Amino acid sequence: MKKLTLLLICLSTGIHFVKAQNWASGIDDDKFNWGYSFQYVSAEYKIWKNPTWRLPRIDENFANITDTLSAISSKPIPGFAIGFVANRKLTDHLDLRSTPSLAFTERNINYSFYPASSPTVVEKKVQATMIELPVSLKLKSDRLMNFRAYMLGGIKYSIDIASRKKNDNADVLNEIDKKINNQKMFLSYEAGAGMDFYFGFFKMSTELKISQSFKDILVHENTIYASPIERAKLRHFTFSLFFE
Repeated sequence: MKKLTLLLICLSTGIHFVKAQNWASGIDDDKFNWGYSFQYVSAEYKIWKNPTWRLPRIDENFANITDTLSAISSKPIPGFAIGFVANRKLTDHLDLRSTPSLAFTERNINYSFYPASSPTVVEKKVQATMIELPVSLKLKSDRLMNFRAYMLGGIKYSIDIASRKKNDNADVLNEIDKKINNQKMFLSYEAGAGMDFYFGFFKMSTELKISQSFKDILVHENTIYASPIERAKLRHFTFSLFFE
């Protein structure tokens, strides 16, 4: 009986100790804090097609360069980003947050040509090295022990620093080999949600976010691959780990 009583006392003390812990509490009191981020980025296009997008491409002699198009699509392609986070506390439940990063991504557009029984699929890829400069408002729940949920929304300015010469179509003579090009700088809106986890000396956050460019980012050149597209917006799905 004494052993059972002692065991219950130990368990009660342990539970009370865990409940009493309030790890990384100073982070919530600081007006400003910073940290690092590691991100998985999935990139794809949202595509609007021209009314005449199916028509085959013809040369100056009115001969077909391509068959009739049957589909234009874009699938998500994984990439990654590294960066840092700067957080400014506005109130107990609202922060101003910036998470600049360097992102290495790839996007693609697939073109399917007739005949449908044996379609030819041409994939055009755009490799991008992006400087991403997001600014957002972070709305936080009450802290429950060492856990807090949040949601956020804001805007992001993106700059592609990849070499323009790699994507220059001026020296490409064969129509089939021409590339798809994107605007080098554009603005996006973004929204997401996440969770803060408090540890002994730091805070870790997991976050899922979606962003989409405000405007069309396609460079509209007179090529087989750009002409059928009315506009294309870039969409990112991002999973992030933040350490502050």
